[in-house]
Amino acid sequence: MSEVAIIDSGGANIASLLYALERLGAAAELTADADAIRNAERVLLPGVGAAKDAMRRLRDAQLVDVVRALEQPVLGICLGMQLLCEASEEEDVECLGIVPGVARKLAVGEGYAVPNMGWCATTVTRPHPVLDGIGDGGWFYFLHSYALPVSVTTIATARHSDEFAAVLEKDNFVAAQFHPERSSADGARLLRNFLGWQP
Repeated sequence: MSEVAIIDSGGANIASLLYALERLGAAAELTADADAIRNAERVLLPGVGAAKDAMRRLRDAQLVDVVRALEQPVLGICLGMQLLCEASEEEDVECLGIVPGVARKLAVGEGYAVPNMGWCATTVTRPHPVLDGIGDGGWFYFLHSYALPVSVTTIATARHSDEFAAVLEKDNFVAAQFHPERSSADGARLLRNFLGWQP
C-alpha cells in the first residue's frame, strides 16, 4: 500500500480520484494538515475552478511553503498543474512558483471552444517514468480554460487552438493538465507510474 496525501485545495470532486487510487492499491487521504502532507510517501495537488480561490485556500491553511518544500514525489492535476507555475492570467494571481511559466487563457478559434472540455490526444516530447507505456496519441480527458505554454519542463503536449503543455516535470514534481482519474487506461497507467516513480 502506498500512502498518498491529497491536498485539499478546494472545489475538487475527489471521489473519482480516491476511487482510481484505491483500484491501484494506494491508501489515500484528503487533507489540509501540514504534517500529514510532509510525512506522506507521495502527494497529489488536484484542483478545479479558479486559481485565485485555490491559492487563497492554500495560504489560509499555511500550505504554500509546505508544498514548495516537498521532496517526495508530487503530482499536480488540472488546476493543480497551473498552481505549480509562477502565476496565472486568471485574475492575475501569483502561484507557487515551482515551475516556470504563466498559465494563459486558451484562445477561442474556429472549432475550438473555451473551456476545452473532452478527450484530446497527447504527444510525448521527452521520455519520463510517469509516461512509461503511454505512447504518442494517448487520449486523456481535459476540462480547462487556462494552460501553460510549452517549455523546458514539458514532457507531453496537446493541442487546442494552439499547442500547450499537457504534462510537465521538474525535479520531484510532475503535473498533468488533464484528469488521469477520468482518462480510462492511459490515465490509470499514468497514476500507476506515479505511484512507483522514484525521482
